[in-house]
Formats: sequence, C-alpha cells, structure tokens
Amino acid sequence: MGNREALLAGARKALLERGLAKVTARDIAKAAGVSLAAIGYHFGSKDRLITEALAEATGQGLGDVFDNRLREAAEGRSLPESVAPTWNGMLDAIRAHKEDLLLSLENAVRVARSEDSQQFIAEAVDGGVNELAQILRAADPPLTAADAHAVAKLYFTLLQGMTLLWFMAPAADLIDGDDLARAVAALAPNRTEPKAE
Repeated sequence: MGNREALLAGARKALLERGLAKVTARDIAKAAGVSLAAIGYHFGSKDRLITEALAEATGQGLGDVFDNRLREAAEGRSLPESVAPTWNGMLDAIRAHKEDLLLSLENAVRVARSEDSQQFIAEAVDGGVNELAQILRAADPPLTAADAHAVAKLYFTLLQGMTLLWFMAPAADLIDGDDLARAVAALAPNRTEPKAE
C-alpha cells in the first residue's frame, strides 16, 4: 500500500475514532503511518483528504451494496420489474453503513464551502452515475444510453435523499421499493387507470 492509499485508510480510521470535528492532520498521519507532509503532497490539504476518504468509504460501502442489489434485481427482470427488488431493503443497507454516512453528512457543510471539494464531489457523482448507467444497460440491453443515464441519475438522487431523510427522521414512513414501483407505474405513459373500489 502506497502513502496515498495509507492516508485514505488512515483518515477513515481516525475519523471513526475521533470524529470529524476533533480529528487533526496529525491523527490521520499517525493512523496512516506516514509523515504529516504526505497529506499536503498527496491531497493538498486535510480537508481534501477527508472528503476523498469519506467519498471512497461511502462508495465502497453503500455504493457497492446498491450496485449489487441492482444487478441481482435485474436478473431475468425488465427495468420496471426490478425497481421494487432493487429498493426494498435499502434502508437496512443505509443503517448498516451509518457511521460512514454520518461522517459524510457532517462533511457536507464543509464541502459546500469549498470549491475544490465541490469539484471532487461533482466528479465522484458523475462517476457513480455513469457506473450505474452501465449496470442498467448491461441488465436491460434495449435501454438507450440516454434512458439508462436518466434512470441512473434518478436512482443516485433517490439514494442520497433516502439517506438524508433517514438521518433526519428515522421514524418517518420513508419510501421503499414497493412505493417506488407504484410511483413509477403511476407516472408511466401507458398506465391503465385504476378501477373504482
């Protein structure tokens, strides 16, 4: 493992131990087993290192879970049929990655005040959306590239919103896969009108 990778791992470790508000560059360098100067050399600043470390941890944690759920749900199903199985249980996945996600949310305010961090996050979002679009196209080949990209953007945004809402209102009746499938069906242009009950 090189110094850059050691710093990313060390930052995650130090953040989980000390918290975002208390962690210092010295804590991170110590956890990584590298010199303090390595942070500036590889990342330019402690803030940029933290942003990259948290984005990577979230992508490897919740992002990988979502990618796997999407692939599994798509096996033998059309895209509309895969909506409910993809999204049912995502709140459990969010709960399982609570600490990394909470640190990311805490860091969001700092990112909002840093053009450099915003640029990094924009590139990470674009990369995540493009990866989701590729998974969608592989699962449903008739899907156009533009449609796959639009669905990927929707899914990415829904996951971020679901995560934020769960942290703010964990007892609320948040959307699940069945709700989302029903909403998608209601928005579809060829939907049939519900029968009067």
